Amino acid sequence: MVDILSDRHLEYTGKVQPKPGELDGKGQPLYPYLPSPNLVEAVNLAIYLKRPLLLKGEPGCGKTRLARAVAYELRLDFEVWNVKSTSRARDGLYIYDAVGRLRDAQLAASGRLTPEQIQQIDNPATYVRWGPLGRAFQNEKRTVVLIDEIDKADIDFPNDLLVELDEQRFTVEETGQEIKAKVAPIVFITSNDEKDLPDAFLRRCLFQYVEFPDKQRLIEIMNALFPATPELLVNKAVESFLELREEMRKDKGDSGKKVSTSELIDWFRVLRRYPEEKILAQLNGKLPYGSVLLKSWSDHIRYLK
Repeated sequence: MVDILSDRHLEYTGKVQPKPGELDGKGQPLYPYLPSPNLVEAVNLAIYLKRPLLLKGEPGCGKTRLARAVAYELRLDFEVWNVKSTSRARDGLYIYDAVGRLRDAQLAASGRLTPEQIQQIDNPATYVRWGPLGRAFQNEKRTVVLIDEIDKADIDFPNDLLVELDEQRFTVEETGQEIKAKVAPIVFITSNDEKDLPDAFLRRCLFQYVEFPDKQRLIEIMNALFPATPELLVNKAVESFLELREEMRKDKGDSGKKVSTSELIDWFRVLRRYPEEKILAQLNGKLPYGSVLLKSWSDHIRYLK
C-alpha cells in the first residue's frame, strides 16, 4: 500500500479539460467536465483518505462523468463496473469460468487436446477472469474505478464488498490466491437512490450530492462542450430548458422525472444543426425538437403545446 503522504501530489482541480475531438485510450470521445468547488473538494478528500466517494443526485446530473474527468486530469488508468440487477459483488473482482473448464475437460476426455492444454485444465488459475476491481488491485499504476449505479443490485451487494473496499484485498476461492492492492485505487460509486444502502457500507464511504447546475453553470458547460457557439443561442436555449424544468418541478414535485443535464446536451447538439435565426425564432414559441427532452407521452401532451 502506498503511504498517504505520497498521495499529496494527486490533486484534482477540475481545470484540466480534453481538447475538442480528443479520444481516450479505447477510442471513445472525451468531453469537458466542470465540477463545482464542493465536488472538487470531495474528490480530493476521497483521494487523501483512500475512501470510496459515494455520489448521489438525480439521473443525468453528471455523476458518472466525474470519474472519467478525474482519471483524465490525473493521467490515471480507468476501469468501469456497470452494476446490473443480476450483478454479484464477486463479479467486480473476478469471474471463474467453471463452464469453460468443464468443456475443456470433456474435450480432454475425448482426446482432442494436446498434453500442454490438458495440463492447463489442472490449473484452476487458467479459468480466472479478472473484473474491474481485480485489475485495478493488480495494476502497478493507480487506477480510477467507477462502480456505476450500485443501487441496481441486490441489497446484500454493498455489504459483500466491505472487506475488499476497506482492506484493499480479496481471495480467489478456487485457487486460494490472495490479491492485495499494489496501489490503492480511487473508487467512485454512483447511486440513483433506488434503494437504501446499508449503514455498514455507508460508514466506509465519503458522500457527496451532485447538485443540479444553476443557469450560469449550465451556460459554462454549453460553452465548454460547444465552443464558438453564438452567446445569444446558448443563453436562450438554457433559458428555455430551465423554464421547462421548472414547469415539470411544479407539476411533479422534486422527486418526479425532470429534464437533465445530459438531455440538455443532446438537445443543444440537435439545435446547432440548424441556422441560428431559425432556432431562435422557434425558441420564442413552441419548444423545438421536444422528443429529445421529453421521454413520456404524458409529458409531450403537457409541455409541447
